[in-house]
Amino acid sequence: MLAFVPPFIVAIPARYGSTRLPAKPLRELGGVPMVVRVAQRALQAGAAQVVVAVDDRRVADALAGQAGIEICMTRADHASGSDRLAECAAHYGWADDAIVVNLQGDEPFAPAAGIREVARALAEDDAPMATLATPILDAHELFDPNVVKLVRTVSGRALYFSRAPLPWARDAFAASREQLPAEVPFLRHIGIYAYRAGFLQRYTTLQRTPLEQAESLEQLRVLEHGHAIAVRLTPEPFPPGIDTEADVARAEQWLAGQG
Repeated sequence: MLAFVPPFIVAIPARYGSTRLPAKPLRELGGVPMVVRVAQRALQAGAAQVVVAVDDRRVADALAGQAGIEICMTRADHASGSDRLAECAAHYGWADDAIVVNLQGDEPFAPAAGIREVARALAEDDAPMATLATPILDAHELFDPNVVKLVRTVSGRALYFSRAPLPWARDAFAASREQLPAEVPFLRHIGIYAYRAGFLQRYTTLQRTPLEQAESLEQLRVLEHGHAIAVRLTPEPFPPGIDTEADVARAEQWLAGQG
């Protein structure tokens, strides 16, 4: 029996400019613009509304005519995707308790089950925000600063996010850092979020915080200001996002293998 999934909105921030991959939303994968593939994933997940928050008419034009996908033109000067989505929330007048899933515009292969799971995580918790994680099984991944780690409470709420190895298995790592001790819950953060629409508006008014700036992790602002983040394990793997030319080539190879 399938678990109940509450009604949810998927909002996709799609900024045209990108230092490492210019015009990223328009890069084609298998002949389809990346932003279109991301929006199609949201539709497959069963979102009640799919909105792409764009800052450039060229991205809007690429989405024109796509059934079930709405386009929200936003300011070009937003500091983050969350700020862009807050503008969307104000534009549409979403109810404060509406569940809004922030699906990154560079996640063209995000599994539908994962999108639904982060919405369910928020619905089943009174935290104002939710996200996903997956177990880390490889020591290289744990010690990679580009991989964001997290620890959570026994009730499934985030305690901390870090680029450093977390938690530090003192005795095991004193002996060797080549293998991970099986009994320690090492988790990698997956960058998909669900917010209650009212909190999304409030979040963008919070002052940046010391740990957020030190780690360069925006979600730490939420914890430092005393708000909770519910964390669930993803039911399906999230393939890596697209951020470089090498990622585009890898994605094309993956698509070709799907045949």
